[in-house]
Amino acid sequence: MRVTSTAIADLKIIDPDYYSDNRGSLFESFSANRYADEAGIKIDFVQDNHSRSTRNVLRGLHYQITHPQGKLVRSVVGIIFDVGVDIRTDSPSFGHWAGVILSADNRRQLWLPPGFAHGFFVLSDVAEVLYKTTAYYDPADEHCLAWNDPAIGIEWPLDGVTPIVSDRDNDGLSFKEIQALQ
Repeated sequence: MRVTSTAIADLKIIDPDYYSDNRGSLFESFSANRYADEAGIKIDFVQDNHSRSTRNVLRGLHYQITHPQGKLVRSVVGIIFDVGVDIRTDSPSFGHWAGVILSADNRRQLWLPPGFAHGFFVLSDVAEVLYKTTAYYDPADEHCLAWNDPAIGIEWPLDGVTPIVSDRDNDGLSFKEIQALQ
């Protein structure tokens, strides 16, 4: 397993070891001991989520304040541009973002510790995204940071396309507004 830090130290890219031969392939998508020892992720996951989206769908940027969720994200079908925004007020990278291409082919994972807003943009015809979370989903505690807030300045790979965004995600709060909530 290879672990790479992003521009935000706690946000990590994980490339699991991959084995293949004429019969097919295998990789270990999660092992509590290895992830603790090699990636420093010493946390219990309590929920797995599976999302399916079509090309040009943009989801996010979602977060919870009272019960923040750490997430280990991977794409099992298709390709996404996955993004984390640090919204931890005591962090030196507060308000910074990092993004990475996750795909079924590269088997790459993104670890977002609790305190990050998360979103992704689908680059393939279809994408299925699996993510483990460290806290249960609480609909009363769900919030959304505007995906296109210029104060954050995420460089989404839209290539001139208008993303397909839910009404809730289109009405996300600005970074300045979420600072007032914390």
